[in-house]
Amino acid sequence: MQNSPPLTDKTISFKKYIPNLPLLIWMVVLTLFLGLIAGLSTHDIINQYNIGFGRALGEFALILLPSFTLAAALAQQNIVSNAAGRATALVSPVAGAGMLCPDTAYAALSPAAGRYTLDTAFGAYTGFKLLYPAGPLIVAAGLGITQEVEPTTVLLCGVLLTLPVWAAGVIWGRVFIKDERIMQSPKNLTDKNQILKAFTPFLVLAILLILGGVVGRTDIGIVDFILTPKGALIIAAIFALQQVSAEKRRECLDSAIRRTGSLLLIIGAASAFGTMLTGLVTFDNVIPQGKEEFTLISLFIMTVIFKLVQGSSMATFAAIGPIASPIVLASGANPIAAVFAICLGSFVAILPNDSYYWLVRRSALNNIQSESHVISILAGGAAMQAMIGMTFLIITVILWS
Repeated sequence: MQNSPPLTDKTISFKKYIPNLPLLIWMVVLTLFLGLIAGLSTHDIINQYNIGFGRALGEFALILLPSFTLAAALAQQNIVSNAAGRATALVSPVAGAGMLCPDTAYAALSPAAGRYTLDTAFGAYTGFKLLYPAGPLIVAAGLGITQEVEPTTVLLCGVLLTLPVWAAGVIWGRVFIKDERIMQSPKNLTDKNQILKAFTPFLVLAILLILGGVVGRTDIGIVDFILTPKGALIIAAIFALQQVSAEKRRECLDSAIRRTGSLLLIIGAASAFGTMLTGLVTFDNVIPQGKEEFTLISLFIMTVIFKLVQGSSMATFAAIGPIASPIVLASGANPIAAVFAICLGSFVAILPNDSYYWLVRRSALNNIQSESHVISILAGGAAMQAMIGMTFLIITVILWS
């Protein structure tokens, strides 16, 4: 198994001056630092932190718990198909979104992908970023605008963006891969109907979201809740758990709780930072009104920076929303466009500080010896996906306005 490249002496000497702290700790430190330099009292700092930390945790819990339960149940399905490569690649975006993790989706699908393994990798990565219930819903919750965006519209926009963005990654990979030994035959495949069975909960989710958009409010509490994204996710998660053997269901729920708990800490810290920053900076005077394209590009660049530093896509989603929220509100930008600008920024890039890099590198690209060549395929492909998607988004916003 190949390890990460060793650090050079220059890198080590440089990193001596920068504390190696997790993102969560940086958020807490920066929040307290902002309060101190602003001259706030201890009581005000703690009060602001409490208000910010708990601002959206309940909403995130209702999104992440069923989403991660759905992901854990789907992972238990051991998705492979006799239809093999092409069919597996086609469902990879749905798997990436449904499993709320491109790593898990790719690991589950790659044994059946064969010569379409790299296509599957870019597909899972794309679906996680652009399709419900993953990137768009998490970012919208972080921005605090889930009530302002129509779920069916976001779902449709995500699908329309997924097509050219995924194609850009696939084309990039095929142009840069010359070694046909990479294209392997699928092994140990199970019944092709397994893939259809495994993705039935996502059909239920889509139907409920579409019904919610068509029917609208019924004033019947339970019906209205089920037809919202959070209610639909809970129903889909319950449906997915029924496909798992009884002894594995508790394991799925425990996994969902662990993954949700760690993310809620990051989200809370990011929300507290955003609240403190909002109290110190008047964004109405910083963000020019009527410059929607400028705002979207700014959100895109901000997310790129977070992703390059952090590496983890999920941690980037969790942290960037609460911080970007005041910018979106002050600018008056279209909330759906703002959501996808952030989602597209998180594409940049699949680098060695991202676990997804090593997962794909050791399977789809294991026969390529040059690390720079692998980086050019994965990081270059993801960057190209981001640029293509952002171009489509900006053109759509200009034509729509």
